[in-house]
Amino acid sequence: MIYPSGRAVGLAVAGILPAFVVALLLPGIWYLGLAWTCVAIAFTLADIAAAPPRSSLNVTVNSSGRVGIGSVVDIDVIVTQSPPRARRIALRLGHDSRLVPLKSDEATIVLPQDRATLSYRAQRRGIASVDRLWLRWQGPFGMAWKQMVVQVGHGIAVMPDVDSVREQAIALLQSNSLVGEIARRQHGQGREFDSLKDYQPGMGRRFIDWKRSARHGQLLVKDFQVEQNNNIVLAVDSGRLMCEPIDDVPRVDRAVTAALLMAFVALKGGDLVSLFSFDSRPRVSTGATRGTDRFLMLQRLAAEIDYSTEETNFTLALTTLAGKLTRRSLIVIFTDFVDPVSAELMLRVTGRLTERHVVLFMLMRDQELESLADAIPDTLDDVARAVTAGALLRERDLVIGRLKLLGADVIEADHRAMGTELVARYLALKRRGTL
Repeated sequence: MIYPSGRAVGLAVAGILPAFVVALLLPGIWYLGLAWTCVAIAFTLADIAAAPPRSSLNVTVNSSGRVGIGSVVDIDVIVTQSPPRARRIALRLGHDSRLVPLKSDEATIVLPQDRATLSYRAQRRGIASVDRLWLRWQGPFGMAWKQMVVQVGHGIAVMPDVDSVREQAIALLQSNSLVGEIARRQHGQGREFDSLKDYQPGMGRRFIDWKRSARHGQLLVKDFQVEQNNNIVLAVDSGRLMCEPIDDVPRVDRAVTAALLMAFVALKGGDLVSLFSFDSRPRVSTGATRGTDRFLMLQRLAAEIDYSTEETNFTLALTTLAGKLTRRSLIVIFTDFVDPVSAELMLRVTGRLTERHVVLFMLMRDQELESLADAIPDTLDDVARAVTAGALLRERDLVIGRLKLLGADVIEADHRAMGTELVARYLALKRRGTL
């Protein structure tokens, strides 16, 4: 796109009054009054011809591939030019709402520089799209602008607060209750055979290996260890209800943070971990992965779990998930529900999942409803709100009770303690050999 600058328009407008005066005083040579405007147009055309063509500019956009929520990310725009070169290039960056500029979306590159840096704050999790870049520059006389739009297609993964997840996980792993359970192999518990050892008074008789004891002439018992290759599936509901905020943070963000904490601990313990998200249909789905070095990959994929305004389709999502599992797994479902009617389909598919897998529902306490139900009413409106909140909580408890009857495990925790309670339940299941 090419258009005149403010300087060209101002000069052209300045010639209107002299042209009017010449036409009024010397009507026979009125056309001389247009000389000023014609000169301005000529300079504008010459400026357009002298300005660098669009093909002489090459644009590169660079940034870190990932950033945590609330952190600042710098986006570098590098413009390389072949002669003739524009002295000043103004630019503007287009992006989605996940990035908020600290100062402005606009910058200017002045020779001999070839780059500009724009700073943004990441305010929402997901893949932040930097989709296009506007560039404009002038010729040597400053009479016209040349403008071009570059399709960037650059993505930045805005991830949950990974630093706090790592700190929590490290603190858990260093605590006395977990060092002996994850940092080293557990002997004497679990279902996986490890070795034989001499029988000592007090040991359970059911662990005695009678055949080998008879062969060696002494009592030998089997020593077991907790299995290290359990399959863990972290299924995150990103539907409409999960996008409602708790303490100004969407529920799905808190669920993703707890899932990453669980993933880090499970990977540290040698188990296989996969991530799955869904709303009206399955969204993110990863294969089972092992090793703490794969945690970075799970972080990146967790950033792709987007916010949704659609209702959750439990039947399609969990049936699809069950079809992908070839072995017994621990399925942790991060979700929420309002009443038995909306949860009916979830209950039906849960009954089929518990026949083969260990199913654990991770729920967040609805503090708003609890506060309304427990508040001392002062007016009739307060009474109505308390009664309604109490009814919703009873219906929620009814759904939780039906889930437990179907064989599913349920954790209903405060949103600040989701991760630690989930890890504690996971370790308890491992100790019992349930997985």
